[in-house]
Amino acid sequence: MLVLTIVSPEKILFKGEVENVLVPGELGEFEILKNHAPIISTLVEGRVVYTIDSEKKTIMVRGGFVEVKRNEVSLCVEI
Repeated sequence: MLVLTIVSPEKILFKGEVENVLVPGELGEFEILKNHAPIISTLVEGRVVYTIDSEKKTIMVRGGFVEVKRNEVSLCVEI
């Protein structure tokens, strides 16, 4: 499992355990799975999709940043 935190300047949008996360990177969407290599990347306008108990949840974002380290995924986004 991954621990996902999604924050915007206004509030914390989500914090909890997820199975995977799909984010809109500058070179296209990419998926983050358990034991993903550490990464910091910018995000462009698009959708963030994460899975909880086999149910997909979607948040539309205007841009932001993602950081992955030790199965923790942190997104700072503008919605």
